[in-house]
Amino acid sequence: MSGWRWRKRGLVRAGALYAALIAMAWCALFPILWALSGSLKKESEVTSPTLIPPRPQWSNYTTVFQLMPFGRMFANTLLYAGCITAGQVFFCSLAGYAFARLPFTGRDVLFVAYLATLMVPLTVTVVPQFILMRVFGWTDTPWALIVPGLFGSAFGTYMMRQFFRTLPAELEEAAILDGCSPWQIYRRILLPHARPAVMVLAVLTWVNVWNDFLWPLVMIQRKDISTVTLGLVWMQGQYVSKWPVLMAASTLIILPMLVVYAIAQKAFVRGIAMSGFGGR
Repeated sequence: MSGWRWRKRGLVRAGALYAALIAMAWCALFPILWALSGSLKKESEVTSPTLIPPRPQWSNYTTVFQLMPFGRMFANTLLYAGCITAGQVFFCSLAGYAFARLPFTGRDVLFVAYLATLMVPLTVTVVPQFILMRVFGWTDTPWALIVPGLFGSAFGTYMMRQFFRTLPAELEEAAILDGCSPWQIYRRILLPHARPAVMVLAVLTWVNVWNDFLWPLVMIQRKDISTVTLGLVWMQGQYVSKWPVLMAASTLIILPMLVVYAIAQKAFVRGIAMSGFGGR
């Protein structure tokens, strides 16, 4: 009898857990489903509570490209996100390797000071960065979007350092005995083992750059070099009544992030678990 009670309690707990997870997943997915549904409706049907429109209006997606140079903005954002992601992965992994494996004077103090920059709000650095971009003559150019985020971040450096510290020291010792330099140890030995952490950093950086709105808003005025987030805001200002078209544009913006996560899902989850951010 007691065994049945324990099993019953286990089933109740499992059912409650799955119900809570389903509720949270629904809260997270419903806005996306609503945007997808609204992108296929007529303007008179946007407020309708139905998720599946009776007559899908696929023309809303073509209208997006007719009203704004959305294809060019899409390509611009791909370029910006790709360049910054590559730079973040390279410089953060390089700095993380140095802080984790290379002994030098003041290493820990410098790392703590660098890590303390995470406490500085992003909005505080907008004005100094804008002044620097104006001094360099990069305002309203692609360089203003690419260069500031190209050379790593404190979060990425911290994450890569934590992962490099989990790798066995025997790998590095064997490489030193074989005559490898620190650069060869980083590139040929440790970096291939750090692929899960690299994948996590790449995905997080890509999503952050893709969704960034404040910095492009400050630096960019021309539509031919703007990002999709700016394009969506400009469309909302000019075509405020065209909600199906705006929802179609929002759906197009979401799709690349879904594709990236779908491709990198397993490596992303594995990297979260192995890099010290999985609650261990």
